[in-house]
Amino acid sequence: MNTLTASPLPQTINSLTVGNSFATLPKSFYTHLTPTPLPAPYLVDTNSSAAALIGLSKATLNQTEWVQALAGNCLLPNSTPLAAVYSGHQFGVWVGQLGDGRAILLGDVAASGGGRLELQLKGAGTTPYSRMGDGRAVLRSSIREYLCSEAMAALGIPTSRALSLIGSDQLVMRERPETTAVLTRMAPSFVRFGSFEHWYYNNRPKELKILADYVIAGFYPELQDAANPYQALLAEVTLRTAHLMAHWQAVGFMHGVMNTDNMSIIGLTLDYGPFGFLEAYDPRHICNHTDQQGRYAYSMQPQISQWNCFVLGQSLLPLIGSVEATEAVLADYQIQYGAKLNELLHAKLGLQSQQADDSKLLDAMFTMMQANHVDFTRFFRSLGNLRLDDPAADRLLRDQFIDRAAFDAWALQYRARLKMENSQDPTRKLTMDATNPKYVLRNYLAQIAIEKAQDKDFSEVRTLLQILENPFDEQPQHAKYAELPPDWARGLEVSCSS
Repeated sequence: MNTLTASPLPQTINSLTVGNSFATLPKSFYTHLTPTPLPAPYLVDTNSSAAALIGLSKATLNQTEWVQALAGNCLLPNSTPLAAVYSGHQFGVWVGQLGDGRAILLGDVAASGGGRLELQLKGAGTTPYSRMGDGRAVLRSSIREYLCSEAMAALGIPTSRALSLIGSDQLVMRERPETTAVLTRMAPSFVRFGSFEHWYYNNRPKELKILADYVIAGFYPELQDAANPYQALLAEVTLRTAHLMAHWQAVGFMHGVMNTDNMSIIGLTLDYGPFGFLEAYDPRHICNHTDQQGRYAYSMQPQISQWNCFVLGQSLLPLIGSVEATEAVLADYQIQYGAKLNELLHAKLGLQSQQADDSKLLDAMFTMMQANHVDFTRFFRSLGNLRLDDPAADRLLRDQFIDRAAFDAWALQYRARLKMENSQDPTRKLTMDATNPKYVLRNYLAQIAIEKAQDKDFSEVRTLLQILENPFDEQPQHAKYAELPPDWARGLEVSCSS
């Protein structure tokens, strides 16, 4: 969390104290500009959970003055909006300069828990970094990011947050004409791996050091006294990234576009595009229709994340001072990732200890899930209902498998493993239900909400947000939202288009 001094929490838009620590960097880091007004904006939703992080209420955000400000039609008091420059590798290829092509940073505000949070409008119009784009975001993708940001937060996964969603009838062309929207998202920082690549590849070591010192002072102050602060920075970012990947894998989340310009320097899930949650378990699943080679398939995410950390390490090499010192911290990635994933998987299975042969149990489970096309979320949630001494009660869990005999054989091993640590059914179910969500943002659920919203019915967006904010609760009134996808959902595709 950013440790800059907090300001008094606001009650109205006029009492909001807006700073902008990023604007204290040299002007080569950004371009000052104002958002492009959004024609005839209308409120889709505001998020009370995110609003509370900056001391605001949903009722406050629903006021006309806030809707206009969050649409980009007027500035927050003392705001100095800007678009940041960065570069990056996209699908493994160096593409050079990128930057905030449709996102505008309004500034940072005091967070109720201490520190500050940046407010960024996504879809706020063209910037010098738009690269022939129109600078707008469409309602379709904005709804997906609005919902998934909050779903991930409720799952306990580091993420940017979504404060508000404002729509407009203004049309822009994607594969077809689509209506536009502006999403307000929040994070302590939106600095990316690509922010460092920009200065490294342009051979500007002065700016590289300025950026590294800014990030350390603002977000990793404990590293300032390290023997080599830049090596310590790389080590901490590598650790956070490895842990983030373990969390993604443990809930079956796929980002879809893990380019270096989409990787957060503080370890957040950032830039939701063609994401997805695994349904029928397939480690080779590709959620991004644009990703024809499968670079960002589910099983590839840990490897790609490690590659991205190596790219960041190369960019920091001039500051760290030696290849050996850089490689020393990068070598910890696999250890940190493996340990965190192992911890999370044991929790998902309700195992309290780690034993030497547990990897065989886990491998057999995933092999069985893949062969039987078992739904990832439903399997783990229902596994908590297994009873140690009553295999006959396994019917609903067992019926998820085409090969019942394979499940029976695995369940026998699983029961034996649970009995080794004297596991108790009621206690284990409580802990497993608090670990394995019942509700995730399935693509078909998002699509239903999108189609209703395109007809100006935002009730499904708001219902989904309410459900996804409590993913571990049974919510019997919403049980249908945990059902398997309908047949028509098989044709749904998401891509980099937004």
